[in-house]
Amino acid sequence: MKSLQTLALVSAVIAVPASAQSDGETPQPVIVVTGEGLAVTPATPAYDTQVIEREELLSVPSGRIEDALASVAGFQQFRRSDSRSANPSAQGATLRALGGNATSRALVLLDGVPMSDPFFGYIPFSAIAPERLAQVRVTRGGGSGPFGAGALAGTIEMTSADAGTLGAFGGQVLVNDRGETEASATATSRLGAGFASISGRWDRGKGFWTTPEAERVPHSARAAFDGYSVQVRGVTPLTDAIELQARGLVYRDERTLRFEGADSSMEGQDASLRLVGRGAWAFDVLGYVQARNFTNVVISSTRFVPVLDQRNTPATGLGGKIELRPPTGERNVLRLGLDYRKSDGELFETALSAFSGAVTARRNAGGTNTDLGLFVENDVTLGALTLTGGARLDRYTIRGGFYTERDGAGALVVDDRFADRAGWEASFRGGALLRLGETASLRAAAYSGLRLPTLNELYRPFVVFPVVTQANAELGNERLEGFEVGLDVTPRETVRLSLTAFDNRVRNAIANVTIDTNLRQRRNIDAIHARGVEASAALTFGTFTFDGAIAYTDAEAQGSGLAAALDGNRPSQTPKWVGGATLAYRPAENWLFSATLRHTGAQFEDDLETDILPAATTLDAFAQLPLSKGVSLVLRGENLTDEAIVTRNQGGSIDLGTPRTVWAGVRLGF
Repeated sequence: MKSLQTLALVSAVIAVPASAQSDGETPQPVIVVTGEGLAVTPATPAYDTQVIEREELLSVPSGRIEDALASVAGFQQFRRSDSRSANPSAQGATLRALGGNATSRALVLLDGVPMSDPFFGYIPFSAIAPERLAQVRVTRGGGSGPFGAGALAGTIEMTSADAGTLGAFGGQVLVNDRGETEASATATSRLGAGFASISGRWDRGKGFWTTPEAERVPHSARAAFDGYSVQVRGVTPLTDAIELQARGLVYRDERTLRFEGADSSMEGQDASLRLVGRGAWAFDVLGYVQARNFTNVVISSTRFVPVLDQRNTPATGLGGKIELRPPTGERNVLRLGLDYRKSDGELFETALSAFSGAVTARRNAGGTNTDLGLFVENDVTLGALTLTGGARLDRYTIRGGFYTERDGAGALVVDDRFADRAGWEASFRGGALLRLGETASLRAAAYSGLRLPTLNELYRPFVVFPVVTQANAELGNERLEGFEVGLDVTPRETVRLSLTAFDNRVRNAIANVTIDTNLRQRRNIDAIHARGVEASAALTFGTFTFDGAIAYTDAEAQGSGLAAALDGNRPSQTPKWVGGATLAYRPAENWLFSATLRHTGAQFEDDLETDILPAATTLDAFAQLPLSKGVSLVLRGENLTDEAIVTRNQGGSIDLGTPRTVWAGVRLGF
C-alpha cells in the first residue's frame, strides 16, 4: 500500500501543473522540456570522464546496468557477480581499484539523487533499468561538488530518458535457455508542454548453479532471482526557463544463494522533486526521500539449517541540494550550493542453534549519520585554456549508535551505546584543460575527497561461513588525495583516443582486516594507494564501430599495528588488469550485431592474499533484427565460451558466476 501511495502522490504532483499548461485560452509559447539537470560546465572534460550513450545501454548482452558500467575501465563491484546472483549487500560500486570492501566508494546518482542504500552503502542495481536511461556519465577521481562526500573514487551520473527518446510505448520480452524471463514496458504521454511516463520491469528465474558440480550437496540451490521495479516520472514547465521534475521508484528483489533457504531480499520506495531553472540565474533545487529494507538468511554449510536470520533492516535516506549559477559572463561559470543527506537505519537479527534450531541471540544495532556540505566551484575559459577550481566544506555527524544483544531467554547480554561524534572536513579539486587545435587536448587535475563510514560498517557484524567479520563503531572517515594527467586525441570525427595516468591514495581506508583464524574486523588501515593507467578508443569504419577500454592499476594496502600483516598486499577483490572491447556492425537502421570481449585479471579474496580468484575472459554477443515497423527480434549471449568465473573463494569453498546463457525475445518501440 505504501508503494502505491508513493506512486499516486508523484503522479498527482506531475499531472496538476502539466494540465494547467494546456487549459488556458491564451496560446502558449512552444516550450521544450528535457528532464535533465543543469548543463555540464566547460571544465567537465578536465576530469577523466566517459559517457555511455543510450544505444550502448540497450545492447548490453545481460540487460543489466552494472554490466553496461563494466565497459568503463576501472569500474568494479566488490564481487564479479551481477545483480541476479550476488547478495545485494555486496554490490558496492567503486572506480580505480579503490575497493577492498563491499561499500560504494563511487557516488552513483539517478537524476541527481544518490542511490546508495542508507544503511549498507550498496547500489540497488536491479532497480535501475537501462531502458529508462538516456545516458550515463562516469567521472573518475574525487569530487567536491553536490553530494561530493560520497564521491571518493568518482561519480556515476545516470540521466532518465525524455519523452522524445522513449516514444509513446516501448517494451521487450525475452526468455533464456534456462527458462528465465525478462520483461519490461514503458508508456509515455505528453501533458501540455510536459510529459509523464510510467515504466515497469520484472526479472525472474530459477538461476544457475553457483556451486561447482563436484562440491554440490543435496541442499545446494541454484541462484534463483525474482525482482520487479516500477518508476513514474514526469516533467512540466512552470515558465519558459523553469521546469519541475518528479520521480517515484518502487522495487523489490528476492534472491537465493548457495543453499536452499539462503534467501535475501531488498526493497525500496523512493520519491524526489527537482526544480531546474535555466535563466540568467540558473539553479537546481532537489529534495528526496528513500525508504529501504534488506533481509538475509544465513544457512550452515555443514548442517544446512538456518543459523542467522537478518529479518529486518529498515533504513531511511533523506536529503536534497540547492545549486545556484549566477550570471558571471560567457567565459566564466560559477557554482554555489549546499547539500544535505541523512542516513538512518537499524538491524534486527536472530541467531539460531545449528543443532536444535532454538534462538541463541537476538541482536539490534543502528544509528544515524548526517552530512551537510557547502560547495563552490568556478570555471574560467581563457582562449584554448580552461581552468577550474572547487572547494567543499562538510559538517558531519555520527550519532545515536547502539548495539544490543539478548540471549534466547530474553536476558540482556550486551547493551552498548556509542559516543556521538561530529566534525568539519574540507575537500578541494582543481584542473586545467588545454585544447591543442581541433584534434587534441591535454588535461590535468588534482583532488581530495571524503567518505563517512556507513551504518553497516559501524554497527553490523556479519558471517560468510566460516569467516566472521565484526563491526567497529570507532571507524574514522576515509580521505582521498589524488592527481591525474591525460591526453584526448580526435584526429577525425570517427576516431577518439584517450589516455590517463593517475595516482590516488585513500587514507584511513576501511578494510576487513584478518585478526584471527576465521575472524576479521572492519578497521581503518593506513591507506590504499592506487597508481595506474587508463586507455580507451572509439573508432568508426563505415558500418563498423569499435569501442575498447583497458586499465592497469598497481594498488597496495598500507597497514601498521594489527593491520601490519596486509602491508604491501593488493587490496582484496582488486585485479591489476581490467579491460574490454566491443565490435559492432550496423548494416541498416535499427539493425545491430555486436560482440564484446572482456577480461578481468586475477585477484585475491582476502587481505592476506591466501585465496585467489583466477583471471577470467568472457565473450558476449548481441543482435537486433527489425521484423516490422516498431518490432525487432533481439538475441543476446552471455559468456558464450562458458568460462569458469570464480566469484568467491574462501578456503577452497567456491562460488561461480554466470555460465553460458542465451536469450531471445522481441523488442517494441512506437
